[in-house]
Amino acid sequence: MLTRKQLELLDFIKTRMDRDGVPPSFDEMKEALDLRSKSGIHRLITALEERGFIRRLAHRARAIEIVKLPEAMERPGFSPRVIVNERPEPPRAAMAVQAVDAVDLPVMGRIAAGVPIEAISHASHHVAVPGSMLSGRGQHYALEVKGDSMIEAGINDGDIVVIREQDTAENGDIVVALVEDAEATLKRFRRKGGMIALEAANPAYETRLYPDHQVRVQGRLVGLIRSY
Repeated sequence: MLTRKQLELLDFIKTRMDRDGVPPSFDEMKEALDLRSKSGIHRLITALEERGFIRRLAHRARAIEIVKLPEAMERPGFSPRVIVNERPEPPRAAMAVQAVDAVDLPVMGRIAAGVPIEAISHASHHVAVPGSMLSGRGQHYALEVKGDSMIEAGINDGDIVVIREQDTAENGDIVVALVEDAEATLKRFRRKGGMIALEAANPAYETRLYPDHQVRVQGRLVGLIRSY
């Protein structure tokens, strides 16, 4: 039993050998079958050889010998046609598969979930995130987390956090805060009178209090990506 692509390739090889006396090149096979790379042709050739339909001759370029043909292909004027069920019935309990739009965001370096580190302002690389993770129409960016001060909020060292760029925050929001225009940190935001509390989510770290003019909100956490 051959697949549709295997039948197409075998028919193409036979047609070219009947016409030219030599098999087609791998590039010609790739183009004829509309494949993206020659590795797909290698796999098809190997499958045909394993099933005994062709034989590759050692130490000879473009040396393919057709050993046999499927019974149907031996009929005059035959053109291979395979009926394929393109949409097989899914298992009864299967969840529907939906296409997900992805958006490339710049990763603006590392952000401290611990003691504040020097502010980051240049993208180091990009990461693809689901479009559904983005909040509203504002600009978004990503940061790699360094430290463990937010582990009880589910944010671990090495995670990528997705940030919506904004300069305001509500009490309880997890934000990127710029402290004294020099250091950036990822913390939970609380306003207490004329002071700003930047709270950790790890009892090993103390809450830090700053006069409100020393803290500028750079964005709010809207998503998280974790690699295992």
